[in-house]
Amino acid sequence: MVFDGRCGFCRRWIDRARESTADTLDFVESQDPRVAAEFPEIPTADFASAVQLIEPDGRVSSGAAAVFRGLAAGGASTWPLRVYEHVPLAAPAAGVAYRLIARHRPFFDRVTTELWGHHLERPSYDLVRWLFLRALGLVYLVAFLSLLVQVHGLIGSRGILPAGNLMDAARAYFDGVNVGLERYRVLPTLGWISASDASLVAQCVGGAVAAAFVMAGVVEGPCLALCWLLYLSLATLGQDFLGFQWDNLLLEAGLIAIGASAWSSLRSRIVRTRAPSRAVVWLYRWLAFRLMFESGCVKLLSGDATWRHFTALTFHFETQPLPTWIGWYAHQLPVWFQKGSCAGVFLIELAVPFLVFAPRRLRMIGGLVMAVFQVLILLTGNYTFFNYLTIAIFLWLADDAALRRVVPRGMIDRLSAPSVRRLRRSVLRRAAAAVVAAGRTAASSVSRLGIFGVRPAWLSPAVALARQLAPLRSVNGYGLFAVMTTTRPEIRVEGSDDGVTWRAYGFKDKAGDVTARPRFIAPYQPRLDWQMWFAALGTARTTPWFLNFCERLLQGSPDVLALLASNPFPDHPPRYIRAEMDDYRFTDLATHHATGAWWTTTPAGEYLGAMTLGR
Repeated sequence: MVFDGRCGFCRRWIDRARESTADTLDFVESQDPRVAAEFPEIPTADFASAVQLIEPDGRVSSGAAAVFRGLAAGGASTWPLRVYEHVPLAAPAAGVAYRLIARHRPFFDRVTTELWGHHLERPSYDLVRWLFLRALGLVYLVAFLSLLVQVHGLIGSRGILPAGNLMDAARAYFDGVNVGLERYRVLPTLGWISASDASLVAQCVGGAVAAAFVMAGVVEGPCLALCWLLYLSLATLGQDFLGFQWDNLLLEAGLIAIGASAWSSLRSRIVRTRAPSRAVVWLYRWLAFRLMFESGCVKLLSGDATWRHFTALTFHFETQPLPTWIGWYAHQLPVWFQKGSCAGVFLIELAVPFLVFAPRRLRMIGGLVMAVFQVLILLTGNYTFFNYLTIAIFLWLADDAALRRVVPRGMIDRLSAPSVRRLRRSVLRRAAAAVVAAGRTAASSVSRLGIFGVRPAWLSPAVALARQLAPLRSVNGYGLFAVMTTTRPEIRVEGSDDGVTWRAYGFKDKAGDVTARPRFIAPYQPRLDWQMWFAALGTARTTPWFLNFCERLLQGSPDVLALLASNPFPDHPPRYIRAEMDDYRFTDLATHHATGAWWTTTPAGEYLGAMTLGR
């Protein structure tokens, strides 16, 4: 391939083509004296106006045709040539575009620099992968350990929703309908083997140990597979307490990570013989896009008046499940600022995600904007490990060249493996990765098409695939706060020995004491406190687990009481339990400075009448 060596724009793209074709093509500058001597039949002006491809059989192609035929001959990609040759109007359109660019090369050189940077080498993702897997291991570690300290009270044998009861009911049902192996897909959990307290603890501890190995880069692939399996098992057994979107996000991100990790070496380094596949990079970028864009869509399409009138954030900071003290100060900001911030939310969730598919620099700018957005959410609300995991996923919007500018050089040198020759992936491996990526993309796409009222018949196979994968919770739809709550009801649980004098139980993290400053607890998640927020939005009749919770208090279950901050009946369980409602609101600046109170409360009636064992 002959190109204009005096053109910087040409040289940069030729360098990229040289890398893509693995030096299977011979690239020669048109100014080389050998060119004119060897190919006297090609006018010198043609070399200056367009690239020329001379094939072994003597065929000469020029311009767009030369580009497409050269890439195909060099093994980079064959589908552009097929489109060019067989799709109507593709060749004329490509020719017009090529001539336009060729005539204005200085302008397009500047555009290239702004969009892709000064270098056009194929990006590498070794450092991205290394950092992401360490971050994912940390999130797994936090998730398993935070569940470990709560598992007895939540789903233990003396907990609120015993996992053993779930498995007993599942065995009875599946045995009754004579279902064999299908039960393991419908209810994927190690609880089929054992759902005892010891088994639950073992799964939490095993997951935490495996996560620590992932952080250390030791037997990375098997440990990530074990983390995913154990967390899926616990999420299935966890019922209402492990049904949050971030639990699903961890499982989805964790499943993709299994294919991105090292299986052939005991200790993984930043640089290895096999780079992350394009399928892995695509799946994480597709996940980042879905996570943000779907969150914006559910708000836009819900019809909620607060989002429609840009007033959602005037309520959000005080009505979210577990606000922080920074959230309290954010609530004090002027209404015009809150409305402007609401418009910004729509911009970040509906427009910025499309930068995921943009050229390099725009993609990284989009990732940075969305990461800052997650930091702001993290500062104003306790959304467990959700924001941390989301920011980690955004690492895949960068590349090694970008990260090497911010990661200390000493750490990279210390953790990098010796220089090795990269192994090219086999055609079969690449085809398998592409099929898996296509299947997951299709399945995840149909998971949210219903919100647009779109479900074309040709997507039926993808719909069926999504249904089959649903129990694995690894192909999900996302979207928080589609409808903004405008009030903050809180449940006050009280016990009594005589039905006259009532004493309240104290919770560790949900709103209670009006003088207690809202604190930071993320990435830890107090799952009972979170569910109490959801319970307050409904009724005791529609919240069966709450009745179980009250029953455990009447029994004096030590495992359930350990989930609480205070027990007003330390010597014996109460005879009666009831639940009252209170409306909570943030105080204003003047009230806070005068009284020290962060909340103001108003009684809101009965949630659950007095109950006792047997009634």
